[in-house]
Amino acid sequence: MTAVLAVTAGVLVELHLSNRGTDPTAAALAGIPTSHSAALLAEARQNMILVDAASKTLSMVATPKLATSPGSSSSSSSSAGSAGTDVIVNMPAPDPGTAQSIAFNLLSSYGFASSQWGCLDDLWERESGWVYNAENASGAYGIPQALPGSKMASAGPDWETDPTTQIKWGLGYIKSTYGTPCNAWAHEEADGWY
Repeated sequence: MTAVLAVTAGVLVELHLSNRGTDPTAAALAGIPTSHSAALLAEARQNMILVDAASKTLSMVATPKLATSPGSSSSSSSSAGSAGTDVIVNMPAPDPGTAQSIAFNLLSSYGFASSQWGCLDDLWERESGWVYNAENASGAYGIPQALPGSKMASAGPDWETDPTTQIKWGLGYIKSTYGTPCNAWAHEEADGWY
């Protein structure tokens, strides 16, 4: 037999429990008179247990759709992220003086809305970590990971060392190949490259 002591509302309660495989703590707690606060806590605990159990059964059944700004048409999935549709991405502008701020400030000169920034940041963060001299085993180089890197010479002779030159080339490549950074990011997510 196990003796358990519990203090509730200033009263010492002694419960004697038998060792029959029950949890002595749970049994002791069950024997304590409950207050309204204790009942609310027990209910909140039970809800957390249920939410935790439910979250383990969730699975993605479809690709999430991009949100569009008010007034834009979202009836066609092929138009989502196209040049005329603003994709809403709640992401602040990057810190000044960084390669990211250069890219953010150049978006509009390539016809991209600032709402495309989150997709571009995700894309180039994955590709190069925004490092101007990043190089992978296949020979891809720079912030946009041009393959071969010498392709970026079309944007300027300093393509190997100037983040601005690389970003300009990369934005031009994205515009001509995918239409928008969000379309390029979607391709990256689906295929592992863009």
